[in-house]
Amino acid sequence: MSSSLETVWSGRGVEAWLFSPLGALYACGWWAYEAVYTFGLRRAASPGLPTITIGNLIAGGAGKTPIALSVCQALANRGHQVVLSMNGYGSPRYRHPAVAPAGPLDPEQWGDEPAMARAHVPSLPIVVGKDRIQAARLAAEAHPQAVLVLDDGFQHLRLRQDCAVVIDPPLSNTFCLPAGPYREPRSTGRRRAAMTLPNERFRIVRSPTELVQVHGPATPQPQVVDLLVGIARPYRVVAGLEEEGFKLREVRMLPDHADLKRGTLPGDATAPLVVTAKDWVKVQRRGDLGDRPIFVADYRAWIEPADTFAAWLESRIDSQRSETAGR
Repeated sequence: MSSSLETVWSGRGVEAWLFSPLGALYACGWWAYEAVYTFGLRRAASPGLPTITIGNLIAGGAGKTPIALSVCQALANRGHQVVLSMNGYGSPRYRHPAVAPAGPLDPEQWGDEPAMARAHVPSLPIVVGKDRIQAARLAAEAHPQAVLVLDDGFQHLRLRQDCAVVIDPPLSNTFCLPAGPYREPRSTGRRRAAMTLPNERFRIVRSPTELVQVHGPATPQPQVVDLLVGIARPYRVVAGLEEEGFKLREVRMLPDHADLKRGTLPGDATAPLVVTAKDWVKVQRRGDLGDRPIFVADYRAWIEPADTFAAWLESRIDSQRSETAGR
């Protein structure tokens, strides 16, 4: 996502109002799409598993994946089998859903986000594909007793979602695309969600950004680093590092899901380089890293109070299973 577009979306300035008729047209299109399901003209397909969606209302990165991973871990800690559903954007599996095999995943075959998720939680079953209905059916066949956690997919109305937890931070610009960041009218999304975050009861907690060395000879944590980043909102990484006191010497920002196996790396071959966890799964496959010290800018996110939130999720899962058994 470009910085200029984020600037337009940061408030209801002149540019946002100029695009507002297009935003209104987009909103009308969304209402028509939603009405098809609201009035029963089409029915959402059953996934065959209790389904928890971690979604958002705005375009671009909103920190869904770290939250989805923490939800998977919380449910697993309470004895649930969990399958994570991701779209695998840009990979062959994006259009051809499949259950990922055990072990590390090749980002070229499975997508950078599934590869990152597997690296974070090696034992986590993952199903990949844009068609969330087909992906859910594959997950149900492979893991019939599991809970399905969707990373994104809240606007995928074709699939029935039992519990949608939606990240919706307060923004001054609530226009729909392209005048604002919203994928759908904010009011409809909040109404459809089981929970929006933050709220009076629950909040998202993020750990400080930490540098974890992943390549090169063991090196004391540097204070001056180069940065290579290819995610939706790279300025968040920059801000996070600067808040932790790191000085960024050379910064190279590339589009989300960029192919980082090619092209020159920022800085010189001996300077410490920082990448994100999502970028590292691609960078590590390069042949020109040498002995350069490389660090991942790592952070975790979860929902607090954690035990209360996990209990709330379990109540939703139990309710869905009881409903299914009663049919």
